[in-house]
Amino acid sequence: MNQISMLVLTLMLIAVGSARGQDAAIPAGSPDAGALVFKKCTACHQIGPNAQNGIAPVLNGVVGRPAGQYPNYSYSSANKNSGLVWDERTLSAYFRAPAKIVPGTKMIFSGLKKSQEISDVIAYLKQFDADGKQNTP
Repeated sequence: MNQISMLVLTLMLIAVGSARGQDAAIPAGSPDAGALVFKKCTACHQIGPNAQNGIAPVLNGVVGRPAGQYPNYSYSSANKNSGLVWDERTLSAYFRAPAKIVPGTKMIFSGLKKSQEISDVIAYLKQFDADGKQNTP
């Protein structure tokens, strides 16, 4: 193998290792722990079969939903026009620093700082479908 081929192979291995390292940086979440962390969110958000919009939108079915799309909630134009989809990676970044991810968001919460808490809340939210039915394993 010549030096160029070795260099290309080395760079590919570094890239694969970096991608794996990024995935490993997101810890597995616990829905039960997430339910406890979510209590910080309940001042503004509701989830479950009887949830209603209030200061903030209902979070039923939020994982996988485009930003600014829950019915009958008056979102900021920043949120509605963000083009984001609330997948796990996007939620993880948003929960850490909402105003940084969506400048102009109405969400005033400064964010969660612990990666484990973020993963736990996402695991909790993932249990709820769009109708608020909780699907537990």
